Amino acid sequence: MVYYLIVCRSLTYAQRTASVLERVGIGAHILRSPKIIAGEGCGYSVKVAERNLAGALLVLARVGLSPKRVFIAESDGSYKEVEL
Repeated sequence: MVYYLIVCRSLTYAQRTASVLERVGIGAHILRSPKIIAGEGCGYSVKVAERNLAGALLVLARVGLSPKRVFIAESDGSYKEVEL
């Protein structure tokens, strides 16, 4: 299954992001960002299905929760940043 990670600047920001998405019916799961994405710091991401990314980004823009970065999970386990 292809999914996207919406990278958030903090756990609180990830919780708000997931909450907003869940309220509009978009499944969202909070998880620690993989080290390759987070770099040296610890980060949190919100995982959304491929089919929900466009809607999720629209909802987040409306409420002022623009994502820091977005990555797609490749089938080989790697991540590629998506240009917004």
